[in-house]
Amino acid sequence: MLVLSRKYLQAVVVGKADDIEGMLKVTVLEIKQGRVRLGFEVAADVFVHRWEVWESIQRETPLDKTP
Repeated sequence: MLVLSRKYLQAVVVGKADDIEGMLKVTVLEIKQGRVRLGFEVAADVFVHRWEVWESIQRETPLDKTP
């Protein structure tokens, strides 16, 4: 796991250097009362979920979708 520190309005980028359309940019938008608000910029066909939502989706979706 990579751990980074960021300040207000600083960002990190995740993705391959040669695939700008596949990159994910995460920006710190607000830090207040022990909470951090993040902004996500990514292609429209890429889903962004909170971890607990993703886990719920995974439990409801069969792993083997082949007939």
